[in-house]
Amino acid sequence: MSLQTRLLVVDHDAAVRDLLVEYLGDQGFAVRGVSDGASMRAAIEEELPDLVLLDLRLPGEDGLALARRLRETVDVGIVMVTASSDVIGRVVGLEMGADDYIAKPFDPRELLARVRSVLRRLQARAPELPAAGSPATPGAAPRPRTRFGRCEIDLESRRMFDLSACGEEVTIAAMEYDLVRVFVANPHRVLSRDQLLMHTRNREWEPFDRSIDIRIGRLRRKVEPDPKSEPRCIRTVRNGGYMYIPEA
Repeated sequence: MSLQTRLLVVDHDAAVRDLLVEYLGDQGFAVRGVSDGASMRAAIEEELPDLVLLDLRLPGEDGLALARRLRETVDVGIVMVTASSDVIGRVVGLEMGADDYIAKPFDPRELLARVRSVLRRLQARAPELPAAGSPATPGAAPRPRTRFGRCEIDLESRRMFDLSACGEEVTIAAMEYDLVRVFVANPHRVLSRDQLLMHTRNREWEPFDRSIDIRIGRLRRKVEPDPKSEPRCIRTVRNGGYMYIPEA
């Protein structure tokens, strides 16, 4: 990763914070550490990071509230840092829009791998800009879109539009886009949780790991023709995983 890649570590434990700042700095990142939500907001106003490592248990405003605020206001990667026993915190963090999580105590090498994985997804999601000085192409044909449930997605620009809301753009997180891409490439095929994790996070499924189920649930609410009824677009296959059924 480039020295220009900026990370913000938000952790009230000074020892952990200093360890992360030093270790990730040695890996070539520009890293800054802060201890609470107020310091995080001040740091972001001064310079927007590419990714935030956010401790779940912070004094005052907790990590879940801060994750929600980040997702609503800025476009950054979020990796939640949680206690090993805090399953509910991990689940809620993913629901709030965190891109990944890691449980304490952790091996710094695993944390580094997760940070790089999230950054790769974010980098792939960013639209390619035209070269400086290149002329615009007037009247250029619009890029083709792929139907996905009640939405259409532009796989090149990674933008999704709700056809039931007059084509209004729908916010889609990096991992949700990765799931759509995998489903579109494998219609009518049962994909296990392990396969989905390998394609979207480059890691294997672990027992009680609900991250895929949570992301599928979030994606269904955005794309299913009737989210309250039986899913038609992304179907659950008992003891198998999930299967994408394109519109007839």
